[in-house]
Amino acid sequence: MGLHLEAIEVRGPDEFESAFSAMTKMRVQGLVLAHQDPVFHVHAQRLASLALKSRLPAVFYLKDFAEQGGFISYAPSYIDLFRRAAVYVDKILKGAKPGDLPVEQPQKFELIVNAKTGRALGLTIPTSLRVRADRVIE
Repeated sequence: MGLHLEAIEVRGPDEFESAFSAMTKMRVQGLVLAHQDPVFHVHAQRLASLALKSRLPAVFYLKDFAEQGGFISYAPSYIDLFRRAAVYVDKILKGAKPGDLPVEQPQKFELIVNAKTGRALGLTIPTSLRVRADRVIE
């Protein structure tokens, strides 16, 4: 596909601006925020704003990102995770040992596309992506 991946280390919110500046200088064409750090969650709106200001289509691992102005989020369904947790609680209350229960990976993911941000970035969102999305923010 001719893609080149570049990792940019950010140790805290005070480094966000410089990271986006570095990406602009490197002529980055897209951004995937994949590290699950609470700092990124707390600053999702700021990251979405910086991505838009830098003209970078960005994909994030939390649905809050698209809801707060980011382009796309692809994340586990937290409602589904909570339901699965309830099944585990039920098993434990019925006598199962927590250490004997298997670790589960998320089963359901949500794709959210922020069409408003896409338009602001000058992107055309394919119909195939719109139809696959769990939600499109207009």
